[in-house]
Amino acid sequence: MKYSEIKENEEVLALLEKGNANLGTLGYTDHSKIHCTLVAEGAGKLLEQFGYSRHEIELAKIAGFMHDIGNAVNRSHHAEYGALLANDILKKSDMKVADRVTIVSAIGNHDESTGGAVDAVSAALIIADKTDVRRNRVRNKEKSAFDIHDRVNYAVTQAKLKVDIEKKTISLNLQIDEQICTMYEYFEIFLGRMMMCRRAAEILGARFKLTANGQKVL
Repeated sequence: MKYSEIKENEEVLALLEKGNANLGTLGYTDHSKIHCTLVAEGAGKLLEQFGYSRHEIELAKIAGFMHDIGNAVNRSHHAEYGALLANDILKKSDMKVADRVTIVSAIGNHDESTGGAVDAVSAALIIADKTDVRRNRVRNKEKSAFDIHDRVNYAVTQAKLKVDIEKKTISLNLQIDEQICTMYEYFEIFLGRMMMCRRAAEILGARFKLTANGQKVL
């Protein structure tokens, strides 16, 4: 099964739609097909920039697109649920067992509460997922009702991920409106995710750097 087929798979799309609806009811930010497509493309681009094979790039894209399907079951342990669901879906295809297991492992390890990068595919997925921070992921339209997650995402007016192959660095450069969210609040929510990105970058043979409003943070 190819990435192009996964993007059109009825079961995958239904799980993503239900998971995103569940999270919307619970007050979480957007985890829709848009987010998953950005993660898939971002993960593939990272591996391409670091010289990985087309095959590994394809696996990273598939894992990236499917990584949040577990939210259809429950937000808690959604990575593990997603891995099991992905395994069932991919079993129905002609995909090699080793490739299916690589994708399942990446999905099962993408959440900072229980996982971490274990190979290049999972590392690319983690970095692409955790660096998708943007204002339009906030679904709550009433600023007065924002929780800290809403404020943190809404406060990010610009986020750019830059790869420098010569220096072997992966840099996330953020512009944050500190009138909306303080730097302390940002790191209260995102420090664990950024540390996860740092370990993932090491798997790719690189260093992860974070700058916020022009200041080096990590």
